[in-house]
Amino acid sequence: MTDEDSRYEAVRSRDARFDGAFFFAVETTGIYCRPSCPAVTPKRAHVRFFTTAAAAQGAGFRACRRCRPDAVPGSAEWNVRADVVGRAMRLIADGVVDREGVAGLAARLGYSARQVQRQLTAELGAGPVALARAQRAHTARVLLRTTGLPVTEVAFAAGFASVRQFNDTVRAVYATTPTGLRAAAPRTGRPRPGTPTAGVPLRLAHRGPYQARPVFDLLEREAVPGVEEITGAPGARTYRRTLRLPYGTGIAAVEERPHSGAGARPGGWLDARVHLTDLRDLTTAVQRLRRLFDLDADPYAVDERLGADARLAPLVAARPGLRSPGAADPDEVAVRALVGRDTAAELVRRYGKRLDAPCGALTHLFPEAAVLADAEPGGPLGALTAALADGTVRLGPGADRDAAREALAAVPGLDDRTAAAIRTRALGDPDVAPAGLDAPDSWRPWRSYALNHLRAAGELE
Repeated sequence: MTDEDSRYEAVRSRDARFDGAFFFAVETTGIYCRPSCPAVTPKRAHVRFFTTAAAAQGAGFRACRRCRPDAVPGSAEWNVRADVVGRAMRLIADGVVDREGVAGLAARLGYSARQVQRQLTAELGAGPVALARAQRAHTARVLLRTTGLPVTEVAFAAGFASVRQFNDTVRAVYATTPTGLRAAAPRTGRPRPGTPTAGVPLRLAHRGPYQARPVFDLLEREAVPGVEEITGAPGARTYRRTLRLPYGTGIAAVEERPHSGAGARPGGWLDARVHLTDLRDLTTAVQRLRRLFDLDADPYAVDERLGADARLAPLVAARPGLRSPGAADPDEVAVRALVGRDTAAELVRRYGKRLDAPCGALTHLFPEAAVLADAEPGGPLGALTAALADGTVRLGPGADRDAAREALAAVPGLDDRTAAAIRTRALGDPDVAPAGLDAPDSWRPWRSYALNHLRAAGELE
């Protein structure tokens, strides 16, 4: 079978494992869907396939109102890949095109704008502007359905340059007006006027089973007072933390849900709520939470590879969908990996920026690398924070992983194990094996996940 034949079989079987990996559009209806859409399967002759929602929109198709293809988890491919396309997709998801334009995206990647446009269009069927436009449309839909903000404010909060551009995009993507999109929200979820201070409620979608307990256990062990807190009993905990964002600050809360299990319906979500001082930061805040909780991973691919290993097979069977948590703030994670929880808490007390409006136990932002480099210039901490501050070490979503690995290795006083922890968490690298640990090549490209299985089973510290 051709690749398209295989994709059509996935559509026929409504296989949710492929949601986000590709999209299909129906020429007779002008609608595009996710593979698991419950609607009647169209004839093969009427179906077209696209790598991204932006490509389907660019071809003139509008989003299905039934399966909401724009709300699926992002393709796991962009987390795995370390090439320019993967790096570009992570930067676009972080809102770089909205803030800095295509020129800013290209500068971060070290390519010309024309090269970035050509590579993305050739592989994904859409350039950076179209990809960012699709993301803005999704953000606008969330704000329209969950907040009472005036439509004009929603337009600019979602990243649109004008109300006219906003209206045209919503009509093209959703075949309705912004007002109509808001009116179509479920009655129980209808926003009340004048309630933006209540925060934006979100459902952070994931594919496949999700082992929430190990993730929340890890976050609880590592929580730094003032910046993070976890409340509630295991199985029903709430993780809250402060966020430093491009336009302001935020506080995010994410609810623990019991994992869906091996035999349960694939896919699901984590409930979250984000409070922002500037709603233009919504897209960036959501993406940082997705990276922290590893919500765009493909547990089917991970479990299939690791489950074939005799040592790991029983661990994978016991914890299907185990994730490899990332970082809401890569520089912060790097510092914390070096100094540990207690010293990190002291750094927050001494150098962290206090929130204008503290919220319970959340009082500070973690200190920026430049602040720490000036305040604590000596030793490994000074060397690491200076390298982060001057860009010698880059750990953001568009970072070159090979260059980051080499730069971390050159930081005085940073041992191999700490560098590996930084690469796993800050870079979201799925294939890191610390020096001295037996991690065979048969586990690649998922060695970070394999080591998490061993830790969850008590075989590693």
